Amino acid sequence: MLTDLSDVALEASAEEREEAVQSGRAHYAESLPVEYQPGAAYQRLFHTELAASATRLAYVVGILTERVLAARGSGVVLASLARAGTPVGVLLRRWARYAHQLEVPHYSCSIIRGRGIDLVALEYLAAHHPASAVMFVDGWTGKGAIARELVDAVAVANLQLGLSGGGGFSAELAVLADPGGCTRFHGTRDDCLVPSACLNSTVSGLVSRTVLRDDLIAPGQFHGAKFYPQLAGADVSAVFVDTVTAAFPEVVDAVRRDRAAGCPAELSETWAGWRAAEEISRAYGIGDVDLVKPGVGETTRALLRRMPWKILLRVDATTELPHIRLLAERRGVPVELVDRLPFRCVGLIRPRTAVHGVRRA
Repeated sequence: MLTDLSDVALEASAEEREEAVQSGRAHYAESLPVEYQPGAAYQRLFHTELAASATRLAYVVGILTERVLAARGSGVVLASLARAGTPVGVLLRRWARYAHQLEVPHYSCSIIRGRGIDLVALEYLAAHHPASAVMFVDGWTGKGAIARELVDAVAVANLQLGLSGGGGFSAELAVLADPGGCTRFHGTRDDCLVPSACLNSTVSGLVSRTVLRDDLIAPGQFHGAKFYPQLAGADVSAVFVDTVTAAFPEVVDAVRRDRAAGCPAELSETWAGWRAAEEISRAYGIGDVDLVKPGVGETTRALLRRMPWKILLRVDATTELPHIRLLAERRGVPVELVDRLPFRCVGLIRPRTAVHGVRRA
């Protein structure tokens, strides 16, 4: 559920975007980063990490899908948050088909921090499915910014769509990895690598981040995105989901056994990630929690499309995250080893202006 903006020039350098966003001249969703394409060594690392983690990921997909089905039933509708949630929604849909012979509807829609969720997309969903059957899907959590945005945005959307009664959308979010403690619908709380975080559009169907600009998106249109056919030669979207799907038979018995035993336990939200990000922001004089990117997934994405100041790497994780070290080296970002850290790694983005109430970098 996206408007095609493929013919519009939207890309800007990381430096230009960082300055525009931090100065308040533009919102991050009004432009796109130039799609960073890692070299051959990093591409090989992605395939190595995917092969090594496929069985673990298949188990996590199974656990998450079973939790979602237990909550929403066989009539569940998956609404992935584009774009990180899109391949995860595909995997949940495939597990439902494999383990339960269910054909679950799956959509992708846009949510933008500070702007909310795509109301036109939710209106479309409500016209075609019971809103209460929808489960929103994303890849992972960090400090929980999107999870918080979803809570506020869904409340507004239900009100505007006349769904504020018991039949409205739920702001519950399903993710593979929830190190931030932001949702009870998770496959794991471990701060583990979801390999799709290692790449951008080439693991998400060649689709860009979503865009929202009044001069491009008319009333009644979905939020926008670009399609990058020129990157088709590097596309591993199908490779990612096919590799994880191929491991389903290895884990299906374990998933059924563990879910029947009530394990892993259903854990409530703790929002530990948000509190940790606030503490790190204060400790490093950043003064803006939005510039702290905690967890493996968020650190990886910061290295791919932002201009990090430094990477904090927990000492006991120094040998476990080769892609972080390789990306940091290629982008000239220093890595600082930290003895105690609530996440395996954290990306820090230096404030560039005084608008956030901190010193000018």
